Amino acid sequence: METAGDNTSRTFMELMRVPVQFYRSIGEDIYAHRSTNPLKSLLFKIYLYAGFINFNLLMIGELVFFYKSIQDFDTIRMAIAVAPCIGFSLVADFKHAAMIRGKKTLILLLDDLEIMHPKTLAKQKEYKLADFEKTMKRVINIFTFLCLAYTTTFSFYPAIKATVKFNFLGYDTFDRNFGFLIWFPFDATKNNLIYWITYWDIAHGAYLAGIAFLCADLLLVVVITQICMHFKYISMRLEDHPCNSNEDKENIEFLIGIIRYHDKCLKLCEHVNDLYSFSLLLNFLMASMQICFIAFQVTESTAEVIIIYCIFLMTSMVQVFMVCYYGDSLILASLKVGDAAYNQKWFQCSKSYCTMLKLLIMRSQKPASIRPPTFPPISLVTYMKVISMSYQFFALLRTTYSNN
Repeated sequence: METAGDNTSRTFMELMRVPVQFYRSIGEDIYAHRSTNPLKSLLFKIYLYAGFINFNLLMIGELVFFYKSIQDFDTIRMAIAVAPCIGFSLVADFKHAAMIRGKKTLILLLDDLEIMHPKTLAKQKEYKLADFEKTMKRVINIFTFLCLAYTTTFSFYPAIKATVKFNFLGYDTFDRNFGFLIWFPFDATKNNLIYWITYWDIAHGAYLAGIAFLCADLLLVVVITQICMHFKYISMRLEDHPCNSNEDKENIEFLIGIIRYHDKCLKLCEHVNDLYSFSLLLNFLMASMQICFIAFQVTESTAEVIIIYCIFLMTSMVQVFMVCYYGDSLILASLKVGDAAYNQKWFQCSKSYCTMLKLLIMRSQKPASIRPPTFPPISLVTYMKVISMSYQFFALLRTTYSNN
């Protein structure tokens, strides 16, 4: 596989490869509008809808289990254990629903980014694409590993544990347990056939939830990386422009091109907000509760459960940090446009040029950002608030539970 350091140009589709391939593994083809095989597209849709119907039925089972568990204080621990899984499932469901609802916006966003993507190796070096891709790949690899580790551990640990105990430790019976606490309207452990069909059904539902949760964020990472790259390229072009006093026509033509380029980047940011604003609002609200409930499980459980929930805790915290980090990067990259414009030798240029430059600086003072409804723009400050809110919930839950 080629790396960012190779002397070859990188296509936009190569940067999109990870989220596109993972999405296809659950039947979602974000480039279905380019498909020349209608039968393949139809099969993908059937697979996707069947998977989500199954996943939502399992989530209803989790909700019923939660409701039954909170009726009695003796089983409240079970409710707390299933609560973060419900939160994860709801966020995954809502994220994918937002992607489906905003499919036209998503297609427009990705098509525009592909058109703007630097095509030649020389141009990509000007944009410093390799540096952006290197950081992006590290983030994608870490988050993908954690997200899949969480769903895989929860899904397969009970079966692996039961297999080891039955085959190697001399236990008389095979423990028919599931990785997730779900209510079923039938006895799912009645016999081996029903148990294993149900087990793999749950495993597929968990994988689908993990991929839906993961890919929405991976798409966000790829898109924000590209937009930040364009903002930084604009800043570099502005700072490097010589502003020769005897080339007023060329200066004005240059600045008109930059203003149009800047306006295009701002419109792309609005597309991102149209796609992600409501799903990120739910994400942050649920993340606070998830981290709280997971932390409670870690402090009140056995060693093996602690290890499993620690992976879940790391996944939740890294996901929130990742979104906040890229939100912060977008704000900083867009603000630098105004700084770069001011750092020009604008005093050598005509009054018309200076007036246009002033308007660009004024517009850049309102930074591009990701804005969930009722929330301030997402930045690293948001991450601190989410963690603080999670700790407050955790302290309240721990105190309430201890007192009873």
